[in-house]
Amino acid sequence: MDGTIAANEALKEADWKVGVDIGGTFIDFCALEVNSGRVASLKVLTTPEDPGAELMTGLALLAEREGFDPVRMTRFVHGTTVGINTIIQRRGAPLALFTNAGFEDVIELARLRMPDMYSLFCSRPDPLISRDMVFGIPARMRADGSETRAPDMAAVESAVTAAKLNGAQGIIISFLHAWRNAAQEAAVKAAITRLAPDLFVFTSAEVWPVIREYERSSTAILNGYVHPRVSGYLTALEERLKSRGVPARPMLTKSNGGLMNAAEGKRACVNMLLSGTASGVIGASWLARQAGEDKVLTLDIGGTSADFALIIGGKAQFGTGELIGEFPLHIPSVSVSSIGIGGGSIAGVDAQGVLRVGPESAGSTPGPACYGRGGERATVTDAMVVCGWLGHSEMAYGQLRIDPRLAYRTVGDLAARLGRPVEQTAQAILDIAVSEMFVEVEKLASRAGVDLREFTLMPFGGGGPMLGAFLARELGMKRVMAPRRPGVVSALGGLVADLRGDFIRTVFSPLSDASLPAIREAFDALAGEGRHWLAAQGHNAAAELNLFCDMRYVGQSYEIEVVLSPQWLADGDMAAIAQAFHLTHQQLYDFHDPDGDIELVNIRLSAIGAGPKLSFPQTDAVDAPANPARRLAVYTGLGVETVDLHDRQTLVPGSTFHGPAVVVQEDTTFAIPAGAQARVDRHLNLLLTFPE
Repeated sequence: MDGTIAANEALKEADWKVGVDIGGTFIDFCALEVNSGRVASLKVLTTPEDPGAELMTGLALLAEREGFDPVRMTRFVHGTTVGINTIIQRRGAPLALFTNAGFEDVIELARLRMPDMYSLFCSRPDPLISRDMVFGIPARMRADGSETRAPDMAAVESAVTAAKLNGAQGIIISFLHAWRNAAQEAAVKAAITRLAPDLFVFTSAEVWPVIREYERSSTAILNGYVHPRVSGYLTALEERLKSRGVPARPMLTKSNGGLMNAAEGKRACVNMLLSGTASGVIGASWLARQAGEDKVLTLDIGGTSADFALIIGGKAQFGTGELIGEFPLHIPSVSVSSIGIGGGSIAGVDAQGVLRVGPESAGSTPGPACYGRGGERATVTDAMVVCGWLGHSEMAYGQLRIDPRLAYRTVGDLAARLGRPVEQTAQAILDIAVSEMFVEVEKLASRAGVDLREFTLMPFGGGGPMLGAFLARELGMKRVMAPRRPGVVSALGGLVADLRGDFIRTVFSPLSDASLPAIREAFDALAGEGRHWLAAQGHNAAAELNLFCDMRYVGQSYEIEVVLSPQWLADGDMAAIAQAFHLTHQQLYDFHDPDGDIELVNIRLSAIGAGPKLSFPQTDAVDAPANPARRLAVYTGLGVETVDLHDRQTLVPGSTFHGPAVVVQEDTTFAIPAGAQARVDRHLNLLLTFPE
């Protein structure tokens, strides 16, 4: 009886923290019960026709299988692809753009660059707002923020009427020099709200007040384009969680790797467009720090894409200009490179008889043929099944069962067209997938100026461990680290992420003692904004304020990001700021001009509120050879070999074995090539090393 009472008391005191990430094929759950240290994870197939329904299914399964109680959930963090999918599929809200008369072509002119300068058939994407929905308003602001002509409110009224007649649901306002003075945008917004309260309105200055009208306009347009779908989705999410009795305030992962509350997400939709890919890198960064890995290349393979990122010094790298579908996003984001190669990427033979893989994907519906859900075209996953690496256990926590006959049939159709044996065709599909990723990773390494031989590859996602070791071998990397639960690293990222808000002021001034008061004033204003934002998120503890400046030599067209110390501003140490710029320029371009005049374009600040300090159980390692569950036949490219199959559940810290081998677990399958030495560390990471 006493034991029953104690168990009931433990349930009452349970403290569940849950991270959720929705991908193209699966929704992933990572749940931690803090008091016991117990970790529960789960994958559920997505429901594209009803986004969010799979969340309720997953919570019900966690309750059934793990004893999870939604009422005891004190933290809920959610990443979603609703925003980015809306853009990729071009299913966003019809918008109108109000800009200065004479500048109506701003989004069509863009930067006058072609997406692929080496292609004769390259074309620029159609803008999200058609030309007939762009309205020029007579108004003008000087670059110094002084007004030369007030907005013509009669023209505003006429434009609102025309926009509504053409079916606009929302209006974006982007005027020249609004980064310096947003008064004209604010006045026009107030007029539109009065004239048409049924339309939503965003101004460029409130979304991201950065210099350069195209970047500012395009970022505001992306925010408005996804606003109705994202806002509706988040409202439904809050209602569903409330119906389950969840007390936790829902938080969202952001493109910058941080978090914000759902109420802000409904307005600042643009901040969560890359939430899934960013949270995966944040989760990987946390795992890397736990394992003492200083330099890591992450490989996140889902059903549709492969995403790559660099972790240096245990920290994710950040940048601006990440692509959202075909459009650049000019807000700070975790730097991620993507390619259309995933487990569901479809293989086919083109008109010239050449085998191609991706970027078209089978997604979750119908999915790869071997899932038995109606897929009739060969995919990367089907090729893994034909070669024998995959299909030896249930997948996705019992959600899927592999049918090898279906995989053989679809890959066999391609083999017949190519006149090659089916196993060789499957291997060719895998080789093409790896080579496509190889090219993308090499470009990433070149841009960052790093030697990948000094890095450890961390594969995650459902497909990362399937292909990761083969990619590492081709790249000449010596180490691979697969986390204990690779399939839910993105969901883990939400659990361990901090609150993070980014703020910007364009100052556009020479770096000199005379400009110091203006720079200090801008920093103080940003610091105040950052602290206020953290308080609005419910964070009242200490805040970390990180300072960055976008700087350049006078005469250069574009600036570089330089990390600064706030103390330099407080001390008036302009020499330290200049030296930091010179050093950064030298690192990026192998050149600097110590006598060159410097311009400071933007001051940016990141306000960070630390998340909960979580830890997972660790076990001391006892070196011992692992005992395989059984042996199986795998086509390795050189022929059919008999390899060991290991169950990840039975591998303990210190377990060792060598490749070729297959490791099966609840959320993925790890394919290990010949020559690799495997060992499990005290964090239950599976480490591979390749000989010199």
